[in-house]
Amino acid sequence: MTGKLRLPSLNALRVFHAVALHKSFRQAADELLVTPQAVGQQIKLLEDTLQVTLFERKGRSIELTESAIVLSHYVKAGFDEFSEGVRRVTKSNYRDRINLNASPYFATHYLLPRLSLFREILPGADLRLTTMVDLPDFGPDDIDMTVQWGYGSWPDYETTLLVPDPKIICCTPAIGEKIKSAQDLTRFTLLDTVKSKRLWPDILRHLAVEKAEGDRSIGFDDAATMRRATLQGIGVGLVSVIDAEEDFRSGALVAPLGRDALSDMKPEEVPGFYLVMPRGHLRVKAVAALHRWLVQQDWGSDLKLLPKPIPLTD
Repeated sequence: MTGKLRLPSLNALRVFHAVALHKSFRQAADELLVTPQAVGQQIKLLEDTLQVTLFERKGRSIELTESAIVLSHYVKAGFDEFSEGVRRVTKSNYRDRINLNASPYFATHYLLPRLSLFREILPGADLRLTTMVDLPDFGPDDIDMTVQWGYGSWPDYETTLLVPDPKIICCTPAIGEKIKSAQDLTRFTLLDTVKSKRLWPDILRHLAVEKAEGDRSIGFDDAATMRRATLQGIGVGLVSVIDAEEDFRSGALVAPLGRDALSDMKPEEVPGFYLVMPRGHLRVKAVAALHRWLVQQDWGSDLKLLPKPIPLTD
């Protein structure tokens, strides 16, 4: 039998957390209102307990070792959980507040038309909605859960795919007339969002396109700006189905390779909107209710045909 794991002292972990954050013994000491020597003693105690080296001293600066980088993620998560627990039990008016963040596109196209349905299920909840593109820092940003665009690559969190976001290759009719094959795409500027490092590469590989020399792409901060650039004829864009269908009807954009050119891409190569949250947040009833409601919605259905609210039980 193996012996019980001996955990370091909470104070040593608190000091380590401050040092890892600031990458400085002195700044950590200033934050904790102790001397740098006291910080050094706690770090030495922690290293002796764990039998690993956590920091490498290089002159007046320090660098985290690989072990420290790994440990810092778990220690930060632990202190975030402590803070969340204290906040929830000491603020009675906070217990029924749900802080939801969503990407602007998901909030506008999917969430807002349905939000009143959740109100019918949990009318007493104080729901706060923010829209940030970047993944929030759940503790400091005071966020319970977030809907993020991407490929589900958030291993430290509870992650659920709500709806895929397949793209259609779009351009103005003038550009479309010059695209006779997939290889012709390389003759034009490829428009993308900066959040996607793999969307166009995956698509070009799927279409068996040989990349031309040089980077002829432009990245935009959000999908809406990228769509506007496509409409202005700056290049070839990747537009979500809902928006693309609207632009096809107006004649502003065309699909030079066909609307179904990317329909047979592998599921793991198709981005989507994911519900992301720290696992511990599901322990709060109101937060768990919103999580269940979001997961149960058929987000891929016609938004004009909203489903009846589904009663949620604890």
